[in-house]
Amino acid sequence: MALAIEDYGIIGDTHTVALVGRDGSVDWLCLPAFDSDACFAALLGDESNGRWKIAPVEPVTAVERRYRGDTLVLESYFNTSTGRVRITDLMPIREQAPTVIRVVEGLSGHVDMRMDLTLRFGFGQTIPWVRRVDSLIHAIAGPDGIALWTPVETKGVGLSTVAEFTVGLGEKVPFTLSWFPSNDLPGHPVAPDYAIEDTVHYWREWVSACSFEGDWRDAVTRSLITLKALTYAPTGGIVAAATTSLPETIGGERNWDYRYCWLRDATLTLGAFMRSGFHEEALAWRDWLLRAVAGDPTKLQIMYGAGGERRLAEWEADWLSGYEGSTPVRVGNAASCQFQLDVYGEVISTLYEAAMVGDPPTTASWSLQRMLLHFLDKSWLEPDEGIWEVRGPRRHFTHSKVMAWVAFDRAVRMAGKLRLEGPIERWKKTRTAVRREVLSEGFNKDKGAFTQYYGSDTLDASLLMIPLVGFLPATDKRMISTIEAIERELMPDGFVLRYDAERSVAIDGLHGREGAFLACSFWMADCLALAGRGRDARELFERLLELRNDLGMLSEEYDPVLGRLVGNFPQAFSHVSLVNSAFNLSGQTGGPGHLPGVLHRTPRGELRGQKHRHSASRFRL
Repeated sequence: MALAIEDYGIIGDTHTVALVGRDGSVDWLCLPAFDSDACFAALLGDESNGRWKIAPVEPVTAVERRYRGDTLVLESYFNTSTGRVRITDLMPIREQAPTVIRVVEGLSGHVDMRMDLTLRFGFGQTIPWVRRVDSLIHAIAGPDGIALWTPVETKGVGLSTVAEFTVGLGEKVPFTLSWFPSNDLPGHPVAPDYAIEDTVHYWREWVSACSFEGDWRDAVTRSLITLKALTYAPTGGIVAAATTSLPETIGGERNWDYRYCWLRDATLTLGAFMRSGFHEEALAWRDWLLRAVAGDPTKLQIMYGAGGERRLAEWEADWLSGYEGSTPVRVGNAASCQFQLDVYGEVISTLYEAAMVGDPPTTASWSLQRMLLHFLDKSWLEPDEGIWEVRGPRRHFTHSKVMAWVAFDRAVRMAGKLRLEGPIERWKKTRTAVRREVLSEGFNKDKGAFTQYYGSDTLDASLLMIPLVGFLPATDKRMISTIEAIERELMPDGFVLRYDAERSVAIDGLHGREGAFLACSFWMADCLALAGRGRDARELFERLLELRNDLGMLSEEYDPVLGRLVGNFPQAFSHVSLVNSAFNLSGQTGGPGHLPGVLHRTPRGELRGQKHRHSASRFRL
């Protein structure tokens, strides 16, 4: 059985990510890219589905883990009755072949070690042909090849490659694993010591651009490193998570493939990177966005592959037993074909944010935005599947309409500030119409709150975005009552649920409960601060930070019943929201983010919301 989600750390090369367990086992790795087939899939099955474990033979009495400073070089310390060893895991920033390097080093005494390498291509299904060429192990099946270099003697046991060795004080034993196309030859291995030094230098140099200086700097820095690790360097796209089918409820069916790029992540991600000083990453994401959505606006998808791929057909890997029995294991995502109004608002808002930091739209990108707005001018009246990608019937979701308002609002602002041509008066008229309808149909007077969809009395955490995008101030009495209603009904354990899943089968088409959605809980902290409840906001934020694992990482959700992380891991949406909330609660601007207000400290140390203007003159690249 795989470990608890919080027992994993990650290493990555900005093309893909490996999950390394507290027990020394790499249980998940897709090569050569995030959305490739996995060659280690024990995370979603068992060791027979592929893993790479290096660990002491004797019982381990204690395990400590840490990253080497602000890097993605992972160090794991194992204590036994005979000694202490350190395993250093990393993926060098890719120049040619994707590579995983593992170095075992003796720190005291002597420790007997064992390596078990079980390669299974095709998500744990395909057993490769393995052969030895001098000190090199070759494993080949279909289009995939893996090469393993190590100075220790290996042997085949069953359908795995194993090695047993002993390390003493000061001794080092390296292992280098590289992927290559099976029709080619493997490249030359990288010297492990050089790779470690070079990788540490890369991450430290990258982090040095971070402009965040407020409270919680360590948490912000680790989240930014995680977001960078989830960035696909060739295109600038950012995947939602490194995994597929980690369940939102243990044993449940809410298991999705998140190894793709969601457009709704764009606004938050760009804001987080821009605020933190990483303009290059933000603009690369903006450029990826323009390439991905180019074409017929009626064909806009909510997500794309890391390279901009549009066909993300969903299928089930029925030979995998699922994480702790949570099935089905899904590859691909059928939600890519859904109609979701909010993505239009997120796309236009993202491009607006980029323009406000001195990167105005090109003729082509402005033409694209006008096309999107022309389509939205008619389609905003239609029902959709909404932000949570429900698999029930389409409805008039309140959040979707609010984000349609955002699209027209940002277009009007951008055109006015940059003197761009367009039907601005028409956009203003539509903006007014959308706002009027949301205030009339989206607010339930009997409930005293905005509700999930028109005519319902169901609450939804996406309604917390209303003040965060500037539709209404958090101090508006309708918003205050909505925040309080969500606190009463969607925070049974102190963290925010997206909605009442157990009572929403008719809405989302799925059965069972789910954990608290972490991004929504960060939104609540932002709303509390903007509503003048700074102390409550900080307390919630601190509780959220306590949910991170020992390496500072978050998954999609937290199950308060089981007291553990659930959902895909690590989750970009959670870490982006952490970064933005830290900026907001620290009173830093840094650049335009998802909030319409800046939070600052009063003489008594509390936090209050204060509006500010986004102007190109305030921010410099």
